[in-house]
Amino acid sequence: MKVIEHINQAKDTLFSFEILPPLKGATIQSIYDGIDPLMEFKPRFINVTYHREEFIYKERENGLLEKIAIRKRPGTVGICAAIMNKFQVDAVPHLICGGFSKEETENALIDLHFLGIDNVLALRGDSIKTESTFKPHPEGHRYAVELIQQIAEMNDGRYFVDDVQLAPTNFCMGAAGYPEKHFEAMNLSTDLQYLKAKVDAGAEYVVTQMFFDNQKYFDFVDACRAIGITVPIIPGLKPIKTMNHIAFLPKVFHIDFPEALSSELLKCKSSADVNQVGIEWGIQQSKELKAAKVPCIHYYTMSTSDTVKKIASQIF
Repeated sequence: MKVIEHINQAKDTLFSFEILPPLKGATIQSIYDGIDPLMEFKPRFINVTYHREEFIYKERENGLLEKIAIRKRPGTVGICAAIMNKFQVDAVPHLICGGFSKEETENALIDLHFLGIDNVLALRGDSIKTESTFKPHPEGHRYAVELIQQIAEMNDGRYFVDDVQLAPTNFCMGAAGYPEKHFEAMNLSTDLQYLKAKVDAGAEYVVTQMFFDNQKYFDFVDACRAIGITVPIIPGLKPIKTMNHIAFLPKVFHIDFPEALSSELLKCKSSADVNQVGIEWGIQQSKELKAAKVPCIHYYTMSTSDTVKKIASQIF
C-alpha cells in the first residue's frame, strides 16, 4: 500500500520511523531487533536509509595508488523485502542520486517493482567524505528532482533503455523538506522553490529534516502552502541521546536548538542526562504536533528503538 494512501485513509496522526541498515557482518536479526519493540504502535510504513560507498586509496607494488570502493552497509532492496515479509508493514527504501547511473537507478527500481515495493523516498544524497561538494555519477542525476522525473517516467511506462518493453511501475514518491533550509540553498525561499519543483515532478508527500523547534515546522508548512505545495508534509523527529549529539547534530545537519532545549542540555553531566532530556523534549514535541493534527510523525531511530519507544508510548 502506498504511503499517500495510508495518510489519506487515516483518521488520526500516524506513527512511522526510519532505520539504518547494519554494518556489514551483521544479520537481518539486528534489523528485526530494532523494529520489534516499535510494532505495538502500529507503524504504517518503515523507511530504510541507503548509504553510499566510500573510497580508500591503497598503494600497489609499483608505488601507484589504487582507488578502491567500499560499501559498509548492505543495500535496501533485500532489507525492505524482508521487513515487508516478516512484519506485514510497508517499507520505504531511500533512493539516492549519488553513486548511481540512470541505468543503475532504473535496474534498482525494476527490482523494487518486481518485489511489490511501491514506495520510495527520492533524495539527492550527501557527498562522500573525500569530496568537498556533491559530485554526481557521470551518467547519473545531479538533483533529486531529476531522479523523481525518471521515476515518474517509469510510472508512465517510459524506461531509460528504449528497447526494453516493460509494464509501467506504480511508485509513490516522497521527497525531503528542510524547515531550516538545506544548507546549500541560498535562502529558504529558493529552497522552497526547489521543493515545489520536486512536488510538481511527482512527489506525493514530503518528509522533513529533523528539527527541535515545532514553530519552525509550522512556519515551513505555511510557507509551502503559500507557494502552492499542497501535499502532506510529515514532520521528522530525532531524539537527542548522547553528549556527542549536542555538538554533532547542529554541525552535521545544520539545525538549531531552541533556547529552552539548549538550557536543559547545558545542565547535563552525562549521556544518560542528555537521553532523559531528549525523551522529555521528544514527548513535548510529539504531543504538540499530534494536537495540530499532522498527518504522521516520523522518528529517526538510527536502529535503536529504546528512546523512541518511550516517546511513542506517551503519544500513540
